[in-house]
Amino acid sequence: MYKVTVLYEHPTNEDAFETYLREHHVPLAQHMTGVSRIELTKFETSTQGVEPEFYRMAEIFFISREVMQETMGSPEGQAVINDMHNLTSTGVRILLGTVEKE
Repeated sequence: MYKVTVLYEHPTNEDAFETYLREHHVPLAQHMTGVSRIELTKFETSTQGVEPEFYRMAEIFFISREVMQETMGSPEGQAVINDMHNLTSTGVRILLGTVEKE
């Protein structure tokens, strides 16, 4: 299993971010072929009880790195990548990795 993790910085307008995420960005991502599943996390607090470094995390799972590359290179994948600029202006961090199960 291979995963793309997207960490979203805190938006300037949380309501607008949440609305756009649910109504436009996630539906775009759900149309990508090759995606095994998508998980979304909204962070509440850090272990120190303060505001977490990131606001949200999206995890997009694929059966392999090759499938991820094919999917993200497709017109649907490129639409999702290009739409990130509409979703947030505060920045994202994207990480790629292999999922290991114990």
